[in-house]
Amino acid sequence: MTLRPAYDEITLALGSWSVRLRPSLRAASHFAREDGFANLAQRLAEFHLGTIRELITVAAIDRQQATAFLDQIGRTPLKIVAETVGPQIAALVTGFAPAPDDDAKADHSGKPMPWPKVYRELYRKATGWLGWTPEAAWNATPTEIMEAVAGLFEKLKALHGTSDKEANDKQPDPEQAARNIAEGLDPEFDRAGLRALKAKIAGGKR
Repeated sequence: MTLRPAYDEITLALGSWSVRLRPSLRAASHFAREDGFANLAQRLAEFHLGTIRELITVAAIDRQQATAFLDQIGRTPLKIVAETVGPQIAALVTGFAPAPDDDAKADHSGKPMPWPKVYRELYRKATGWLGWTPEAAWNATPTEIMEAVAGLFEKLKALHGTSDKEANDKQPDPEQAARNIAEGLDPEFDRAGLRALKAKIAGGKR
């Protein structure tokens, strides 16, 4: 799986002011809880200022830094703000979806899972399987949680070993189920990528 900077930390800069943002599970869950990402791509494409301000507030690592940056936005022409921070904001939202596993075989037969359920399952994996504290789980990005779960399975396989026959006989395969959850699919289905949704979020397509 290839990690991109968008899934870790993003810095917005406007003049001499800057703010660091993370596409954390907390931030992603906030927007999924509000409206399930409905019309978010359109609002980003239109650079809806209320949405931009909310994204910065929720995803900011330092709230005081965010407050100062938002004050600067209020003193700057909207066109300049959009041209300066628009691409980074789009990258931040892209980070709300787990990075795809490039080594996994694509299978589009799965049933999409609502985003709030995706994030709830990721939280359960982080706190239940991985033993992270609630605060650590909320501050991690969806990709970080998915990577950590994958690492856990690799560790278990290395310790206990699994024959090909045993792996094929498992119904469902827990590793596959974890990937499905992170991809936004019901665990009992085969993988179905969310590439179209991610492209829609990143590109502002209707």
